[in-house]
Amino acid sequence: MSEFNSTIQSADWKSEKHSPVIEAPDSVKAGDFFSVTAGLGKAIAHPNTVQHHIRWISLYYLPEGAKLPIQLAHAEFTAHGDSTTDDTGPAFTNPSMTASVKLAKSGVFQAVAYCNIHGVWQSSKAVQVEA
Repeated sequence: MSEFNSTIQSADWKSEKHSPVIEAPDSVKAGDFFSVTAGLGKAIAHPNTVQHHIRWISLYYLPEGAKLPIQLAHAEFTAHGDSTTDDTGPAFTNPSMTASVKLAKSGVFQAVAYCNIHGVWQSSKAVQVEA
C-alpha cells in the first residue's frame, strides 16, 4: 500500500491566487446572524477563462471540540466565458460567495475551492463567539 499524500493545497492568499479568502468578523455574538464571504482574487486575480477557472467554493465550519466540520454553503461558478461562437464569450462568473450564518460556539471557518487546472485549495479563519 502506498503512502497517502494530501491532495488539498494551502497557502497565504496574499501570495497565492488559488487560496480562498475568508472575510468574517474575528468575534461575533452568539445567536446573531452575520455575513461570511469566501472568494478568490482579493490580492492576486485568478484567471477566469474557458481554459482556467474556479469551478466551485464550499464553506465549512468546525466548532471547537468537534471532530467533523459542518458545510454552511456551496457555490458553483458555471460561466467561464461561455459562448456558442468563441472562447471569449459575453458572460463570466466571479468566484465569490456570501453566506449569512449564526453560531453558538467558537471555531474555525474553512473554505475549499477547486481550480480546473491546479486542483483543490483551502484556507481557514478562526472566529470567537461571545455570549
